[in-house]
Amino acid sequence: MASPVISHKIQDFPAAASPQVAPLAPGVYIVGAGPGDPELLTVKAQRLLSQADVILYANSLVPQQILAWTRPEAERVGTATLTLESILPLMIERVRSGKSVIRLQSGDPSLYSAIHEQIQALAEAEVPFEVVPGISAYQAAAAKLNAELTIPGLVQSIILTRISGRTQVPEAEDLASLAAHKTSLCLYLSARHVEESQTQLLKHYEPDTPVAICFRIGWPDEQLLVVPLSEMAKTTREKDLIRTTLYIISPALRGQKVRSRLYNPEHTHLFRPKDRSVTPSDATQDAVTLES
Repeated sequence: MASPVISHKIQDFPAAASPQVAPLAPGVYIVGAGPGDPELLTVKAQRLLSQADVILYANSLVPQQILAWTRPEAERVGTATLTLESILPLMIERVRSGKSVIRLQSGDPSLYSAIHEQIQALAEAEVPFEVVPGISAYQAAAAKLNAELTIPGLVQSIILTRISGRTQVPEAEDLASLAAHKTSLCLYLSARHVEESQTQLLKHYEPDTPVAICFRIGWPDEQLLVVPLSEMAKTTREKDLIRTTLYIISPALRGQKVRSRLYNPEHTHLFRPKDRSVTPSDATQDAVTLES
């Protein structure tokens, strides 16, 4: 039987107050900070940071520049040296004293962020919380590469994964099995095992498959290198790109000239019907009629 969805949504204060000056309702806001560039914060994340009373941030992964959005009087707590047993009581105590708390995570909270255990504990303590998404490193890296990772006729899926290390990956999701699909594969948290990663990937990808080595994307010292898969491990070691590195392995990075059907004049759909006498407003009305 599926587990019930945990629901402890924060009840906002009345919307009549301006969002720029209104206090935040007491609770924990688990916010995605993005990969590092402060300008890649969502508008909502920026607003919450400017209002919150307490900021707990992963200071080894979230740059100080992002804290520029916070109030001068806000309490700031770096959590790089803390364990969950230290972080959770602090959040719960602050909320129970009537304060709003932001747990600022790098990237997007849905991916390798360890929020599951935080959510479970907050729910058990009956502390309201909300999760705010952020930009993930693979999205920021694709933008830097000017790349679409889903190209018609070439690749239509993206796999986000990691190789087994101190955190084990389920056997059914081992890297070689996923590589067999030859999709755009985004490999997180694997630079310290880059030789093994390359070996597993080469079981299915061609040696000349492009690999983007994305080091600290969004940070001032970022590096972005595109090399053949056969040189992935060598380049990583030579450049010492071990910490905070993402790999994107994809045939989409080859740069083939491919056209999608969506904007092809031969492709018709609701808003571009074959009968050009039908206007978009007519098509919309037809859709409403069909739906009703």
